[in-house]
Amino acid sequence: MIFDGVVVATALPYHDDLSVDLDRYAEHCRWLIDNGCHGIGPNGSLGEYSSLTDDERRAVARTAIETVGDDGIVVVGVHAPGSHQARRWAELAAEDGADGLLCLPPTMYRANDSEVINHFAAVAEVGLPVMVYNNPFDTKVDLTPTLLREIAQIDNVLAVKEFSGDVRRVLEIREQAPELAVIAGADDVLLEAVLMGATGWFAGFPNAYPAESVELFTLAKEGRLEEARKLYERLVAVFRWDSRTEFVQAIKYVMDKLGRYGGPCRPPRGPLTEAHRKQLDADLARVV
Repeated sequence: MIFDGVVVATALPYHDDLSVDLDRYAEHCRWLIDNGCHGIGPNGSLGEYSSLTDDERRAVARTAIETVGDDGIVVVGVHAPGSHQARRWAELAAEDGADGLLCLPPTMYRANDSEVINHFAAVAEVGLPVMVYNNPFDTKVDLTPTLLREIAQIDNVLAVKEFSGDVRRVLEIREQAPELAVIAGADDVLLEAVLMGATGWFAGFPNAYPAESVELFTLAKEGRLEEARKLYERLVAVFRWDSRTEFVQAIKYVMDKLGRYGGPCRPPRGPLTEAHRKQLDADLARVV
């Protein structure tokens, strides 16, 4: 399935003036693919899509597509307040050569079930494979297994990025909507999700640990559980930041610490507090 494997929700680098650094972004995308990742996910929450201009957002997607080429897949985030806007981003992604789309429910409105279904249907009509994204914390819309059963009937909707943090959902989604691939969406439940049947990982911390993350995912998929558990226990304290409010800042901080440029975030995200940095440093010390 197209969305299987480790697809990295890419962090976006900026120049000192907070303009987008496309050259550095291209180098980062190439590095992730060269370290074994299956694909790249530009313009997600980690890519700070909501802080970009329309021109910047399209340029980021194009940069990922051109850089990855035939060496992996590019799954472009098309999140938007309304279906007309999300569909337009999907059309542009298709025009630019994307392999698939990642789509939240309406981002600024607590949509009801029929509105959510219509939102995804409008995006799917563009014709690219679609991964719907369940993030009930940010959207206030929960794509429950029952709702996903209906969403799965939409042509071209092939997968769900499951970010509720409830690993019980994985098996229930597989029962209610067997047509959908379940993709682990939260780094700190990756191992548990794969054991329950997740076939892919749309991930944050591979921005800093691509080779280790691919190894972890491979060990889990192959059922080499003792090896997977040992590696997971080394990484999970850091991975837990993927499910915190400051996840973008935290991932960029870890990248900086490891010699990969993470850099600042755009508003509304501010810098980490001293307490956050101390905790992150302690968590990083566990990754030996």
